[in-house]
Order: sequence, then C-alpha cells, then structure tokens
Amino acid sequence: MASLNQKDLLGIAQLSVEEINLILDTAEALRQVADRPIKKVPTLRGKTVINLFFEPSTRTRSSFELAERRLSADILNFAVSTSSVSKGETLLDTARNLESMAPDVIVVRHSSAGAPHMLGRVCRSSIINAGDGMHEHPTQALLDALTIRQVKGRLEGLKIAIIGDIAHSRVARSDTILFHKAGSQVWVCGPPTLIPWDFDKLGARITGHIEEAIESADVIMMLRVQHERQNEAFFPSTREYYNFYGLTRERMRMARKDTIVMHPGPINRGVEIDSDVADAPYSVILDQVANGVAARMAVLYLLSGNAGLKPRKLAR
Repeated sequence: MASLNQKDLLGIAQLSVEEINLILDTAEALRQVADRPIKKVPTLRGKTVINLFFEPSTRTRSSFELAERRLSADILNFAVSTSSVSKGETLLDTARNLESMAPDVIVVRHSSAGAPHMLGRVCRSSIINAGDGMHEHPTQALLDALTIRQVKGRLEGLKIAIIGDIAHSRVARSDTILFHKAGSQVWVCGPPTLIPWDFDKLGARITGHIEEAIESADVIMMLRVQHERQNEAFFPSTREYYNFYGLTRERMRMARKDTIVMHPGPINRGVEIDSDVADAPYSVILDQVANGVAARMAVLYLLSGNAGLKPRKLAR
C-alpha cells in the first residue's frame, strides 16, 4: 500500500509537497466511506490506536476517534483526569507505560510545544501530533487544504487570508506553512500585538488592516481570540476587536464573489465573525468538520505500517 516514508506526523514543515498531495488524494478516496450504509472498512483491523489528549477538544478528538473506528482500529481513549498524570506522573513515563502495551499509533494533544516530537524520539509507535501548544496542528492544516481543493480545485495561485489571533494559533502556523508550500499567496492579519512579525519567514504577507487582507481574497480563514493562552491584554476590548477585525457582511463585499469563509472552531459569534457570515452559503465551516474525518483517516492509513521506523530529521 502507499505510505509515508516516516514514522510520525509531527508537523507540516516535515512534509514535502508530494507527501501533502498523497495525503489529500488518499483523503479524497476515503471520503466515500461516509456515504456508505455501513461506514466502516477493515483497513486497520488488528491495529491499536491510543488517543492521548492532555487538552480539551471537541472536533479534533471526536474526528480522530471516528476516523479510527471507520478504519476498524482498536481504540484506547486515555483520560488524563483519572490517570496517574493527576498523581504527578510525567508525560515521558506515561508514554513509556502506554508504549509497553504495544500500540501501533499514539495520537497526542498537549499544551507544551514539542511534546509530540519528544515522544516521537522515544516511542516505537507512530506519533500523530493533534496540536502542541502554540506550535503546530498538522491534521487541521491538511483538512483545511482538502476543503479548499474540493471547492476551488487547486491551492496554487489562490489568495488566502488568515485573520485573527495569529500569535497563539497553531492552526495559523500549520496553515501558512502548507499553503505557502502549495503555491498559495498567504496573508495574515490581526492586531499588531497578535501577529508574530517573523511570520514572513514562513512565507506570509503581514498586514494590520482587514480590508487589505480580504480584498480579492479567494479564501478567508477566521481565527478566534485564544484567551486561554493569554496572560495579558492584547487589545482594549472585545467590542473594539470586533469593530476592527470582525468579519461582517459589509466587509465580505470587499472579497471576490466566489470567496469561501473558513473557521477551525470553536466559533465566537459576534467577536471574530457574524452569524450571518458563518451560516452563509459561502461558508464551508461544516465542510471542514466533515473533511476532518477523511483527512485523519488518510494520515492513520498512511502511517499505520510505519511504527518502528527511525524518526526523520525535521526540515528547518
């Protein structure tokens, strides 16, 4: 079977354009499983997947679990709150104990950047990064790319505007890296206090003006303000943030007629986006959720036979 020539999926930075296209093509083929009367294939029968989530999650965790079940894998959902982690056990010791049970894949979400990378170095199991701190969220970027490709037919040559809390968003980082690799023109926009000004090194154009970002944009990706990752005030008030950076119906008139609107969720309606925009026909937010299952099925399928391979050095 086709596979990725690496043990883990730790970030978009480590993937070549060919590998990204392989994942997207595989996801396209696996999307049809959702349309069957019996939504299950025996692809990962006999394989064991552990979902190791140290942070709250709705879409990512549920879509990973659904993807695993549709591929017929055996699943262990690790409950951090009732585990030895609450007694002081380290992430490394937890992983080593789970590793001794011989899983094939461990899906990890952690608040510390680099946590999946550390596990990738010590575990024979394939590690999938389901979000690490403010670093990366590779499967979100893949499902976003899948959604855009389905609607637009391509990624190359598109203007994609990513607007909101760029500084605290692992989605913004992974999306920027992937879209730039795929030949898109990426713009990031938000309050100056919420934009790391080294994002241009990832291939993005930076602006503090939402009008400039969405003018003639093919895709608008809105991000919520991640208050849970902030320990200081980055703007005066929610109302002022909305006035300057909220996506309204009036602002949508500056975009192309065939522009699509995206959001990785959860949505804060009336803060970064109006309800009449989030629920409009040009919104593909629910398509992103549906494609999350297919994209994660593809990653699980392509990595399923790679446990035990030596980790590949990440591209700088």
